[in-house]
Amino acid sequence: MKIDLVGTVALVTGAARGIGKAIADTLADNGATVVYTDIDFEVVRRSAARSPSSCTRQMDVAQEAEVEGVVSELLDRYGRLDILINNAGINTMNHRVSIDQFPLAEWDRILRVDLIGLFLVSRAAARPMIRQKAGRIVNISSVVGSVPLRLQCAFTAAKAGVSNLTKAMALELGPHGVLVNAIAPGSVITENTKRLFYEKTARFSSHRESLLEHIPLGRRGEAREIAYAALFLAAPENSYINGHVLTVDGGWSAGYMPECEGQFMELA
Repeated sequence: MKIDLVGTVALVTGAARGIGKAIADTLADNGATVVYTDIDFEVVRRSAARSPSSCTRQMDVAQEAEVEGVVSELLDRYGRLDILINNAGINTMNHRVSIDQFPLAEWDRILRVDLIGLFLVSRAAARPMIRQKAGRIVNISSVVGSVPLRLQCAFTAAKAGVSNLTKAMALELGPHGVLVNAIAPGSVITENTKRLFYEKTARFSSHRESLLEHIPLGRRGEAREIAYAALFLAAPENSYINGHVLTVDGGWSAGYMPECEGQFMELA
């Protein structure tokens, strides 16, 4: 997929690895000048090496001063900001427990990054976009934001917030020529999902086959497939999609698992 993004400036959060890196690389491959940001500076610095016109900055989206500083520096250097990809996010690895046992500190940690962090970056980026009367904001939500999963109450709440915040932002920024949309990925192969499901010693390896059976395409997604969706939503050709949450999950959220369908057929 090729889109002409020459002359545009993009800011991507959580760009050190996984979906964020794939999106940042894809935007750069299509001509955008990309500011790769991540809390892990050494990794993000190596990640952006393929794009000589781009740069890297360390940024913790949960820290207001860091966010404002990076956006201000970006504007001083390039004079504009055309695309924001809000990808930075975390989930819990050690607290897959019911809400009655879920630690408040872990709730605060996840909401601080996944929802408040997204708000802080969006707020800073919206100002120059409003002045330009143009811009694209793409938020990375999750299918969990619309189809909740057990034992992930904080992540589920945060991503539901992202999806609805996307629509609120679209209402407010649309009149200024700024289009705001979100992508809701399903199961995508990343370093985290490998550790959870797909490695031999993965914590939830016993659930791997069940997870894949629930996906009509019969496979997990790849980061590049989310990147292509982000490229489409960020493109100038996307001129009338605003406030939409694009689900990219291989059909996972479209219906019941096969065995469940059989049970419901018996009851019908």
